[in-house]
This record gives sequence, structure tokens and C-alpha cells, in this order.
Amino acid sequence: MSENSDGVGGLTFDKSKRQWPNELNVFGALILIIIVFEVLGAIFVGQSLLFDTNDRFDSIFNEARLRIIIIQVAIIGIIALGVTQVIITAGIDLSSGSVVGATAMIAMSFAQVATVNGSPNPKAIFGEWALDLPWIIPVFVGLSVGFIAGMVNGILVAYSRIPPFIATLGMMLFARGVAQWWSLGNPVSFPTEAYTKIGAGMMPVIIFLSLAVLFHFIMNYTVYGKHTYAIGSNEQAARMSGINVPRHLVLVYVIAGMLAGLAAVILTSKNLTAQSGMGLTYELEAIAMAVIGGVSLFGGRGSIIGTVIGALIIGVITSGFTFLRLGAFYQEMVLGMIIVGAVALDQWQQQRAAARA
Repeated sequence: MSENSDGVGGLTFDKSKRQWPNELNVFGALILIIIVFEVLGAIFVGQSLLFDTNDRFDSIFNEARLRIIIIQVAIIGIIALGVTQVIITAGIDLSSGSVVGATAMIAMSFAQVATVNGSPNPKAIFGEWALDLPWIIPVFVGLSVGFIAGMVNGILVAYSRIPPFIATLGMMLFARGVAQWWSLGNPVSFPTEAYTKIGAGMMPVIIFLSLAVLFHFIMNYTVYGKHTYAIGSNEQAARMSGINVPRHLVLVYVIAGMLAGLAAVILTSKNLTAQSGMGLTYELEAIAMAVIGGVSLFGGRGSIIGTVIGALIIGVITSGFTFLRLGAFYQEMVLGMIIVGAVALDQWQQQRAAARA
């Protein structure tokens, strides 16, 4: 063991215990995946995945594909920001996809126009009082639905001591039922022009990155973040140190629910319609983004930056398989192996750290 005695107060620095930031490892994995697709593209397609080889753009990058990659992960990435915080507390949220479906149906009901091509809106859920409303009202409704779902999840986990897996599984089934019951399975369509601007163009990406910066700051530089990591590392020690664990857990699940509600608002605005099946498997993809980004399923470790990189990894894999003209089932198989590998690596790192401690 190599030691350096140049520390302060006689403390020694053990170089063998120095570690790279986990985000650098995840970023390295992203670069490696890009290189693999670039090589495969050159061999089997004769083109580059991310770079412009045909002088179609002003830059060296294939800007169209880059936009597709980041847009397709932005909405689920917003959900992943909330799921990341839940997992750091050693919890899990299986309900976020179904909350998206329920919120989509309810929020869109308050975003509809009164007339379509001069005739009354054939998809109107409510009467005239709920038509042509300002865009802020359906947004508020969507956030409120997410708030309620998160509040219920948090109370069940924190005060009823129901395992997070069971509590959020119940919410997943309940919310999906609400989505199907709301309009008896019929789509809710024809939003106002102001509402459609929320998800237009690059707005989902701007919202996602803005929220990522916000929650990166919150998780690293505020009491909320410190308490979140403390609870995930050792809940009993967090209680003994004076942290109100139940109240904090409710807050974490509420934030996750509201982010799912916001994702639903953006999704319906982008697609110009709401359907009861929206958000299907979104919770699994959000968890995958967090886990691939280095968030430990055992709690106490992970970062928002890692989750953002994890989202980009999934975006590159999805776009890469489309680029190589391979079926979506191959993508799912590869993602499954990556997730299992990420969890196995996390376990190995924990065991190694415990052995070296």
C-alpha cells in the first residue's frame, strides 16, 4: 500500500483508494458505444451515425440525428430526474409511466379548443366552461395530478411502511385504470394553440436540461439533497441525526410525481392528443436511464449528471439500432443486458469498497 504523509494533521493519503468520479465512467461508456456504432455504420451502412459525411450541413455533425437523439429521450428524461431522487433514497417508483397516462388524459381535457373547423369540438370532455382555457390551467392540472399521485406514494412508503415496490405498483395499476376510465378509452384531442407550443420544437429538450441543472444544484448544494443521500445511505442513522425521514420521503415522491405530470403535459402538447396508453413502460425506461447513469439501486449513490448521460446512452442506442436498420427487439435485448451489467458492476464496486475500507 502506497501512502503519502503530506496530509494535514498527520493524516495520510492512500493513493490506492483514489477513484474516478462515476460520471466519467458513464461518459466513457457513452463514448465507447458511439465508437461501436460508428464502426458498425462504416462497415454495414457506409455512413456515420453522428457525423456529416455528405457535406449536407454547415458543421461536421449530423445535426438532424443529434436533434432526434436528444428529443426522443427528453420527455422520459424528465421522469428519470424524479426517479433518480427516489432511487437514491433506496426506494423505487413503478408508477411514473401510468401517472403519465392518467395525467395526459386529465390535463388535455382542460386544454381543448371550443370549435374545430367551425364546428363544436367533437372530442370535448366537458362543457364550454372547460374549453379555450389559458395554457397555464391544464399545466396546473397536470402538475396537480402528479402531486396527488406522488403524495399518495410517499405517504404509503413513509408512514404505512409499505415497501416502495408494492406501494408504487398499486399506484401504477390504479393510475392506468384512471387513464382508461377518464374518457372510456377514447382519445382526447384538439388542444389550444398556446398549449401546443409547450412541446413544440426543442422545447422538451430545453425543459429537460433546465430541470437537470436545477436538480443537480439542489442535490449537491442544498439540505434537501444532503438529506436525500443520507436517507439512502443509512435511514436509521439519518433518523438519529435529526432528519424527519417520513416527511422527506413524501417530498421526494411528490417531486417525482410532479415531474411525471409535467412530462405528460409536454407529451400531449407535442403529440396534439392524449391516449390512455400513453406512458406505457416509461417507468422502466426512466429507471434504466438512472441505473445506466450510475445510480445505485441500493440507495445513497448516484447523480443527476449521471442520469442525463444515461439518457443519452439510451438515445444513442435507440438511434443507432434504427441507423443500422435492426429491429427494436434487438435494442430491448441489449438494454436489458446493459442494465443487468450496470447493477452487477455496482454490486462489485460496493463489495470492493467494503473490502478496502
